[in-house]
Amino acid sequence: MKHVTAFFLIGVLVISLASFRNVSIRQKPLGTSSVMSAADTVKIDAESGMINDPNLMMVKAQCTACHSSKLILQHRFTRAGWQERIRWMQKYHKLWDLGESEKVVLDYLEKYYGPENAANINTFRRQPLKDVQWYRLPQ
Repeated sequence: MKHVTAFFLIGVLVISLASFRNVSIRQKPLGTSSVMSAADTVKIDAESGMINDPNLMMVKAQCTACHSSKLILQHRFTRAGWQERIRWMQKYHKLWDLGESEKVVLDYLEKYYGPENAANINTFRRQPLKDVQWYRLPQ
């Protein structure tokens, strides 16, 4: 009887895993429109999860040498805010002087990870819910 139960459980596990084989990790949530947004047209770098741009390699070289790109993806600073964060890292975490590459890094961060772009291009956090229709559950 133990062999039959074990064989049955293994069969259920194999069938369950096979059913998830074709499921996409980045499916759209239920209720989202099929209208193409700016986020749908943006190319994402597979390695870092950041928006692909000609200056991405410079940003990756300067920023991800010390920390994960996820630290960048979770913040939305103004240009002044990003510059303040760079100065903080230089003061407390021994970040080197970025020299001429600082402008390139700040341009990239401001363009894609500034607060005004949070609603248009958001690669890390989901979009805020819109037009939520609340209802009462029967008691």
